Amino acid sequence: MRQMDLTEGVIWKKLLVYAWPVVLSSLLQSAYAITDLIVAGWFIGKDGISAINNASQVMQILTQVILGITTGGNILMGQYFGAKDRDNRLKTNTTIFGFAILAGLIMTGVIYFLSRPILVGLKAPTLDEATAYLQICALGILPIFGYNALSAMLRSVGNSRQPFYCVAVTAVCNIVLDCLFMGTFQWGVRGAALATMLAQLASFVVCLAYVLKHKDLFGLARKALRMHRDKLGQMLKLGIPCAVQMTVVGLSWLAMTFLINQYGVEASAASGICAKIKDVALLCTLALYTAATTMVAQCLGAKKFDRASRVVHVAMRISLSVTAVLIVLVELFAPQLLAIFHPDAVTQAIALQNLRIEIVGQIFYASFMVYNALPLGAGNTMFALGSSLLNCIVARVILALILNHFFGLVGIFWACAIAPASSVPLGYLYERSGVWRKSLAQGN
Repeated sequence: MRQMDLTEGVIWKKLLVYAWPVVLSSLLQSAYAITDLIVAGWFIGKDGISAINNASQVMQILTQVILGITTGGNILMGQYFGAKDRDNRLKTNTTIFGFAILAGLIMTGVIYFLSRPILVGLKAPTLDEATAYLQICALGILPIFGYNALSAMLRSVGNSRQPFYCVAVTAVCNIVLDCLFMGTFQWGVRGAALATMLAQLASFVVCLAYVLKHKDLFGLARKALRMHRDKLGQMLKLGIPCAVQMTVVGLSWLAMTFLINQYGVEASAASGICAKIKDVALLCTLALYTAATTMVAQCLGAKKFDRASRVVHVAMRISLSVTAVLIVLVELFAPQLLAIFHPDAVTQAIALQNLRIEIVGQIFYASFMVYNALPLGAGNTMFALGSSLLNCIVARVILALILNHFFGLVGIFWACAIAPASSVPLGYLYERSGVWRKSLAQGN
């Protein structure tokens, strides 16, 4: 069983060793999400792309909610791992898994029956197709929730490779099934949704089998599988602000989708295509953010405060350097990237304008997300929530409404590019303040 003690060793090497499987995992996740749009673009057209984009925004919020909750568990487990407190770590493991399964069952029913009203509220241009896609995807909520809980357990002990293997299974299944269901069987957006749902189920089963095989490390044995009230309270105290933060992010993007949908199906499809390309460009930052959060949690659990601060500085330098290169590459090859999706001329023109504006904002994401690894690793999740409220609501939504009024669609694109800059000064001031040295989740 692979574990990694992140409290010792050369920081940049440990970060990269931990981060590269996360990058590959995220790349594979993006690959199968992009495959949905590419295959839909070739076999269904702009209506299929628009339907998948609108429904995917709703699913993304749910994924972010459980990711936020499991981040709370990851912080707690990482600090226990750094402190060599096995008993409390195992109790946290069983609690987070039980909670994820229960929440997954509830949300499956909620989203299945409320799919159409939600999409009506978004003014989805292709309502029937988007509803069909979302209802089928709702059946995959339980596997998504369960997988994220298991992945948090693995990340907390420094194992970032096994989640990569699980996502590899998902990606291969999804790509093959997409081509089969949409291409060969001509099932349209329903085929895309079914492929995604079955792939997520496969990933969950593979990850669960691995964790059960190593029950001595993770504690997921049938006799020990129960939720502990104290651990649930600690996990929710940390995880709810993370979940709210990520929900705020998702809701702000839903607001952007609502505004863009008013410009027609071409603008909706263009936005969906650009979102997938931007997600790929953000992969390195997300991986370093994940690695730095776990590394900070372990270092603070071991009372190595100076090392925790150095982790953030090293991760920041790597993230900014890689992001700058990616921005240049996307600006240079934007038309070629968009051509892969086979959009019509109007959609492609809108997407090109969107991508070349919004990709610049990735440099701000590279800064504030790495800064957020410090408060999250320390268990100060309320700070991360405040930072997201600032850039997602105060900056992105309000700025988009203002610029949309004066400049139309291009104003929305500029608002999305500029908004994350508002959180960068907050992250810098938090790191300099040193308050994180006193905020340990396991001590609360």
